[in-house]
Parts: sequence; structure tokens; C-alpha cells
Amino acid sequence: MNYYHVGKIVNTHGIRGEVRVVPITDFMDDRFQNGKQLFIEKNHDYIPVTVEKARPHKGMELVKFEGLDNINDVQTFRDCYLSVTEEQQSDLEDGEYYYHQIIGLDVVTNDGRELGKIKEIMSPGANDVWVVERSGKQDLLLPVIKDVIKDVDLDKHLVTVELMEGLE
Repeated sequence: MNYYHVGKIVNTHGIRGEVRVVPITDFMDDRFQNGKQLFIEKNHDYIPVTVEKARPHKGMELVKFEGLDNINDVQTFRDCYLSVTEEQQSDLEDGEYYYHQIIGLDVVTNDGRELGKIKEIMSPGANDVWVVERSGKQDLLLPVIKDVIKDVDLDKHLVTVELMEGLE
């Protein structure tokens, strides 16, 4: 079965079993909804958990899982990823992509110049930013806006971009 990361547990919060989660998904309201099943990836095992409640807190999500009611139940999950199965992913509209579909794609300019590979996606605010790892250069930060991202071709494993002045 394929699993996809939707968050990373970075710490506990309080003594009643809540954890601090850095989201790695555009679908936070859906992924961390009460009653949703997630999997904690620990030592190559996937432990099923059910979200009892979740709330935003300082750019993260505070998540409480059913049956894990104190800090001792959750402290071993620090630095573990939260995942969903492939079956839990819903179909997206045209032009929408899951993070795992974008990370690893090759990036080229409109004129065919190779820039590198997308290694990470950041969500700092109004729009996502794709981080392109380049050989021998600093990473390139591409805002995910229509003026920059011209085409995403999953079949060809390729993103075509137009570099606006000041991006490179």
C-alpha cells in the first residue's frame, strides 16, 4: 500500500495527548477533520489513529487522537510523519496536484533551459513556493502563480516556467 505524508509531528502540546503538527498538505481542513483516519509512520510501521479534534495554532495544527489521552501516549511520536493511504486521496480538478506529484519533477524554462528538480514545497502565505534544487547554485524559489508556472506535465515529469525578473 502507498502512503503519502500530510504532516509531521514536531512536538507534544500540554499533558492531555495533543501533538503539534506541521502540515504538508493543501487540504488541512479535510485531513485533520474530526473522525478522519491517519497513519503515524514510526520505524517503517504505520500505526492507524483517528483524529478526535484538531485546531490551528501558530502556523501549525494541534491534533488530539482518540484513545491517546496523555503526554506519555504521544511523546514517542515526535518527529514522525502523519500519512494517508492512496485510497484516502480524492480526485483533483484540472490544474490541481498533490505535493507528492510535484516533488521530483524537472523544471525547464520556456526556451528549454534546464533549471533543476523540485525538492520541496513551502506554503508561506498567499501562494505555495516550489523550491528548485540546482546544480552548483543556490536553490531557486518559484512562486506558484500563473505568470511563473506555465505548464505542469506529469506524464513527461516536467514543469515549464517563465522566470520573471528578479527570480533568478
